[in-house]
Amino acid sequence: MIITSSIFDIIPILKKGGVIAYPTEAVWGLGCDPFNRESVYRILALKNRPVHKGLILISGEAEHLTPWKDQLSPEQYQRLVSDTETPTSWVVPDTLIAPEWVRGDHASVAIRMIQHEQTRELCSHFGHVLVSTSANTAGHPPALTKDAVSQYFGDKVDAIFDAPLGHNNQPSQVKDLLCDTIYRN
Repeated sequence: MIITSSIFDIIPILKKGGVIAYPTEAVWGLGCDPFNRESVYRILALKNRPVHKGLILISGEAEHLTPWKDQLSPEQYQRLVSDTETPTSWVVPDTLIAPEWVRGDHASVAIRMIQHEQTRELCSHFGHVLVSTSANTAGHPPALTKDAVSQYFGDKVDAIFDAPLGHNNQPSQVKDLLCDTIYRN
């Protein structure tokens, strides 16, 4: 495992199917290329999380979310790609874009425009969405420091993206983009 603040050290790890830990707006997350089945299943195993629950995707660029644009009205798409006062992961219809190992048992996927500056830049340089799930095992609190990530996972992650944690008090809320149902507040 490497610990680095260089995006350019992290990108090749992601492109080779690696699993990384990185800071978000409120907690540390685990991430990988969502289109790499093996990498996603590594994260699920690390977290002891069943695949049927699904995972959140994050992006740093609106253009990364254009595959979902055809399923949304222009207003809904604008809401999806806009920053919100409270970081929000929007649940959007999806049966053909995100792989089943990301969607789980759902005909939708949760997507967030990441508001954490360095992680947004990481996503932008990666070139498409990343998996985002809290860095913890089932039943334990999310990691709030890179040291906590190391304690949880040790060398089972390929890299830690060493940047400061955001200033939010809780993880993103999860809301349905079409009907505003709140799944996590």
